[in-house]
Amino acid sequence: MKSKPALTKIRTLLKSASFTSSDARKLGVSAANLAYYVNSGDLQRIGHGIYRGTEAAPSTEDFRWEDLADAAMKTRGGVVCLTSALALYDLTEEVPRQHWIAIDHRTRRRSDKLTKIVRMRNLSLGKTEFDLGGVSIPVFDRERTIVDSFRYLSIETAIKALRTALNSKRDNKINLIKLKKYAKVLRVRIDPYILAVST
Repeated sequence: MKSKPALTKIRTLLKSASFTSSDARKLGVSAANLAYYVNSGDLQRIGHGIYRGTEAAPSTEDFRWEDLADAAMKTRGGVVCLTSALALYDLTEEVPRQHWIAIDHRTRRRSDKLTKIVRMRNLSLGKTEFDLGGVSIPVFDRERTIVDSFRYLSIETAIKALRTALNSKRDNKINLIKLKKYAKVLRVRIDPYILAVST
């Protein structure tokens, strides 16, 4: 049996749900090596620059979002938003057919089968990172996502997300001060909705 030294170098990564080409490069394994092992069936390519060992069992979360990381990484400067962010935070029962990605309003990029592009003016407000099977992707936090829902989605979807977030357990509960601050910056009258779902 032929020796596979590059796989030996990344044996710790092979046990994880996924790893990136950057992770492999730190251990001395090039992208060309990874491509070779994908072709030989020793690795799976699950997204752009994202890999998994063939023996690693993907988690339910990885399976559900296996191409979200790919969509986020392919969209330069993009931030996961709206329906996709709501789904990540379990604030909606809707399963998005496309991954919603916000980009700068001056950027030229069209939606495609995988990605629903939304142009926004303020991409830094509420931007955070979300760990998806070991891959960190840019996403708006819960508060920004809810405020944006009132701007871009149906009122029913936004109210349901707000109600779910307010009724969440302590660790996942939204920060009302931050929510109102974002609403003010983005010019959304959110107080009547907060009052409506709180009473």
